[in-house]
Amino acid sequence: MWTLGSFAFAAPGLLLALLALPAIWWLLRITPPAPQMVRFPAIRLLFGLTPQEETPAHSPLWLLLLRLLMAALLILALAQPLLHPSAGLAEPGPVVAVVDDGWAAARDWEARRNTLESILDAAEREGREVMLLTTAPSEQGGAVRSPEPTTADDARRAVGALEPKPWPTDRAALVERLEGLQIDGRANVYWLSDGLDDGAARQLAARLSQLGPLRVFIKGAVLPAMLMRQPESDASGLLARVSRSHTVAAQAIQVLARGADGRVLAREPLIFDSGDAEGSVRLELPPEVRNRLARLEIADQRHAGAVALLDERWRRRPVGMVSGTPAGADQPLLGNLFYLERALAPFTELRRGGILELLGREIAVIALADVAAINPAERAALETWIQEGGVLVRFAGPETAREADTLLPVRLRAGDRILGGAMSWSEPAPLASFPLTGPFRNLEVPEEVVVRRQVLAEPSLDLAGKTWARLADGTPIVTGEHRGEGWLVLFHTTANGDWSSLPLSGLFVNMLRRIVELSHGIVEGGGAVPLNPLLSVDAFGDLAEPPASARPLTADEIGAATVGPDHPPGFYGTNAMRRALNLGASVDSLQPITGLPASAAQFPYGGRSPTSLMPWLLAIVLLLATADVFASLHLRGLLRRPAGVAIVRALPLLFAVSMLTAAAPAFAQGSGAGVAGSPQARALAATLDTRLGYIVTGNERVDTTSRAGLIGLSQNVNDRTAAQLAEPMGVDVEADDLAFFPLLYWPTVSEQPTPSPEAFRRLNEYLEFGGIILFDTRDRNSGATNPFSSGRDGIDALRRVTAGLHMPALAPIPEDHVLSRSFYLLQDFPGRWTGSGLWVQRDVDRANDSVSSVIIGSHDWGGAWAVGADGRPLYPVVPGGSRQREIAYRFGINLVMYALTGNYKGDQVHVPIILERLGQ
Repeated sequence: MWTLGSFAFAAPGLLLALLALPAIWWLLRITPPAPQMVRFPAIRLLFGLTPQEETPAHSPLWLLLLRLLMAALLILALAQPLLHPSAGLAEPGPVVAVVDDGWAAARDWEARRNTLESILDAAEREGREVMLLTTAPSEQGGAVRSPEPTTADDARRAVGALEPKPWPTDRAALVERLEGLQIDGRANVYWLSDGLDDGAARQLAARLSQLGPLRVFIKGAVLPAMLMRQPESDASGLLARVSRSHTVAAQAIQVLARGADGRVLAREPLIFDSGDAEGSVRLELPPEVRNRLARLEIADQRHAGAVALLDERWRRRPVGMVSGTPAGADQPLLGNLFYLERALAPFTELRRGGILELLGREIAVIALADVAAINPAERAALETWIQEGGVLVRFAGPETAREADTLLPVRLRAGDRILGGAMSWSEPAPLASFPLTGPFRNLEVPEEVVVRRQVLAEPSLDLAGKTWARLADGTPIVTGEHRGEGWLVLFHTTANGDWSSLPLSGLFVNMLRRIVELSHGIVEGGGAVPLNPLLSVDAFGDLAEPPASARPLTADEIGAATVGPDHPPGFYGTNAMRRALNLGASVDSLQPITGLPASAAQFPYGGRSPTSLMPWLLAIVLLLATADVFASLHLRGLLRRPAGVAIVRALPLLFAVSMLTAAAPAFAQGSGAGVAGSPQARALAATLDTRLGYIVTGNERVDTTSRAGLIGLSQNVNDRTAAQLAEPMGVDVEADDLAFFPLLYWPTVSEQPTPSPEAFRRLNEYLEFGGIILFDTRDRNSGATNPFSSGRDGIDALRRVTAGLHMPALAPIPEDHVLSRSFYLLQDFPGRWTGSGLWVQRDVDRANDSVSSVIIGSHDWGGAWAVGADGRPLYPVVPGGSRQREIAYRFGINLVMYALTGNYKGDQVHVPIILERLGQ
């Protein structure tokens, strides 16, 4: 390749053909023009004429120059000129491309992939072999693959399948693999770095420098790498901690708290001052909201490190307390609830009141301290609540010993066992070790904990299975029974220090914590029970199916586990009992790469990609050839004849087709929006076939998802209906004609600029004359009252991009709307998420066939429809799995049928009335 500044020739040897231009001039110069037909006058006029010497005619100078210019441009085109070419290969050896594909690479993965494509283009032009290496352990386990030379074309296919991993890199393993690598000559080495030092960055750079000149892509990231650390929980809320790699400048970010359905439940700003490597923000939420949290994430950071999953360890369970002796409930050290309140306060939300009053709100656990008599209404309400998953904890006392209620896990003997009484022991009894099958397993029993008085259980065959804690003599002191989805637990002693020293110990706090966790089915607080991978976090921060390499973890191992192919970040266990493993707990620190060799050149990501000028030069040659044809016809006098006139009229069409054909490769280098190129070429493609359109937002990941989603939807429409859709097209609201698309899909993102007044005018015309736009905020907002409600992710972008539209009055979609039966009969309209509403036009618009021109939702339909090159879904759907994806496709097909046929299905309902009015 021959480079001249920002201009280069991929095949410079063909430029030698320019030396033949003088010979071409000479050939064109001596070649006479075609003879002209001349009508001779009468023969008698030729008599007596003296013949003169004849000389050959020559082509006009301007025609010679035209043809010479065509020859020169054709030679230049065949030399493959490039604009903004990538750096040439300075060494004769192969190309060695090292790609960091750990979690930190996901934040600007497309920029890395584009850079790698440019490197492979350069290798392909010069016919070099390529060694493609990655630094993150593969999902099959083990370290990085061995370096194997391959062609640039094979490497390009491998790059297409390459995706970042949700765990850190292992550059030390790659250094070991490179120790025995032998290369003939010097290689051209590129390192696409994520900018973070894992402790082996310098060693890798030094080893790569030995292979050849090293070019490191390290600068130009949109934001410093950020990592959500393990959240901390206390009585007042959740403490979210975030680390960053670069500390030079001050920075403001947003921390989002999402529920299990994906809705944003809280948003708090976090400010980094200059020099701060870590920042924190406290999320103070009501218990009802806090217990619905499923994850914390950093806004606008789409990678695994920006997410922290939350399990039961971070939730606060509302606990209600009822005392059988209200008069002494508030007395310090004496009241029934004094020690109970102090034991539960650090990790629960405490409430007081009557039984029915507590059950009127969301409550996880109810503790009854020496409550003996429960009226029938309270008993019925408690039994229903326990069956649905509540936990009732009862404590004995004098009232219970006199008159025990039957809402107990075991039957009690009349009276109680007391020190010095009829059924007494000679000295206070200590606790025995806890059974390995109960919720108190692995808890240590302090020697100072003793019991002086208790209520006794009646012996029965199932008493041993219900006993969670015993005294040293084997007498049950805590019993429990599983009822429905909930639990019924009895402490056979008091909740204060009257009958035992248990409430005065730290063991009491740990026992209550284990019992509170039962409210969501967590029986063990630890142990060696294997927890299978349930859901994993992919490199982009989304929940997906666990990789095949994932292995189970025990509850005790979760806290110390290292994230990797064997243990990817995500949830382990079951839906009823799951534990979260977060990436932030495995990464020690975020340090930028420093100390690279002085010979290593550093480059930014996101530079201009090379543009081939060959198609444009060929198009100019065709233009000049068309002009040459006109000139030849003119010189021969054929333009004045009917045949010449017909040719003249046909030439513009032939020229247009030739231009489009010649420029097609250049169009293919466009934005990747399905059918790229000039507005005229895109309009022609949209006219010849029916296509769905998606609005290009400027967010590369969202646009790619939208395109993949409409490809998947179009395939399903083609397979299941009589409609035939071509490949979808990306639509620029500022430049493209919208009239060709029956349906536009518009995902709202914060990066998209507000449309111009001209764009709003064209959008309003599109809606006025029958077009339909599906706005998707993709944030799973509830949509219960207003799709434009503030405080939800994506709503601000929706409000901004619709500010200049003539929006119709909107309302939640009614049950009998045509959209629910235009092809399939549907009751819900899920996408990747579910649970939100769908908004359509409220009033009937007869001028537009009663069809809603605007549809608004938040279920991320593009993500649910999206398929990869192999036809497999790209993203998981939550929580319904494959069934939910199928319903999402059915909604998409209904939507397409609605856009193509309007209110046709609605008209069928009125066929009898129409026939009656027609007199048939």
